[in-house]
Amino acid sequence: MTATLQSISQQIKNDQLDKATEALATSQETEENRAELQFLKGYLMEAGGDRIGAMDCYFEALESDPHHQDAAFRLANISDQYGDDNAAFNYYQECIGGEKVSIQVLLNMAIMFEDRWRLSEAEKCIRAVLEADPNNWRARHFLKSVESSYTMVYDERRAMEREKQSATLEQPISDFELSVRSRNCLRQMGVHTLNDLLRTTEAELLTYKNFGETSLCEIKNLLDNQHLQLGQTTRGEPSAMVQSPAPAPAAPAANAVENMSRSVSDMELSVRSRKCLQWMGIATMGELAEKTEHELISIQNFGQTSLNEIKTQLERFGLSFRAS
Repeated sequence: MTATLQSISQQIKNDQLDKATEALATSQETEENRAELQFLKGYLMEAGGDRIGAMDCYFEALESDPHHQDAAFRLANISDQYGDDNAAFNYYQECIGGEKVSIQVLLNMAIMFEDRWRLSEAEKCIRAVLEADPNNWRARHFLKSVESSYTMVYDERRAMEREKQSATLEQPISDFELSVRSRNCLRQMGVHTLNDLLRTTEAELLTYKNFGETSLCEIKNLLDNQHLQLGQTTRGEPSAMVQSPAPAPAAPAANAVENMSRSVSDMELSVRSRKCLQWMGIATMGELAEKTEHELISIQNFGQTSLNEIKTQLERFGLSFRAS
């Protein structure tokens, strides 16, 4: 970029829009500077509130130079503001492909990768930020968020497995290949599902009239194929299919003053809620408690569900939003 174009860019950043407009009007377009001039025209329009016109200029800048990172970044930013996450994601990816990638691009990409549960890529972006700026507080807090998301993904998969396994336990005995004698005996004993069978001991089966060793072996083979055993629920041996009880909710913290300095990453929040807090630059619970409910609800893509979630989490630490 020439010194003149750098000066125009600085004027726009300093909100000296009239000077920038005059300078652009007198700038001569060449093959070499066409992409940069189109970008600055768009940057000027965006600063003046014309985001649609700005996007047209950014598109032209990318047509002249497909690797123009500033144009791709501004398109990503505007797309994000309009709620078009897919377009924003694609433009940010174009920014990452360049030689020098800004910290802001890396942080924004990390948020979008996490939103898509592409956690290893989100972590890679954050570590690139910390490599360039080890004291970047946003990156350090966000890294904790991503690391906790690994556990969330694991727990989610475990929950899905438990749900699938629970459905297996509710399968009726009639779905399995058993002899007529064995099925009739089980039905008369009130054993209708696989789960009922796990509550029944070998001794109970053998004491039932007309139930012999042949039927017992048949049923034990059936359970072996499912990696289960007779009477294991009765013995208090939870199988892999028995869902573990959910952990008890944390008790509200006693010292609210101390919690003001704690990171918001210590709160159990959804990806969407964390993304909104990161976008607002809120790093601690104290900063969050300084906000009103109206301030949060006015954020794009921030709904009542996220508000209730954060409000509940604040209460767990003895805090609340500032009154309007």
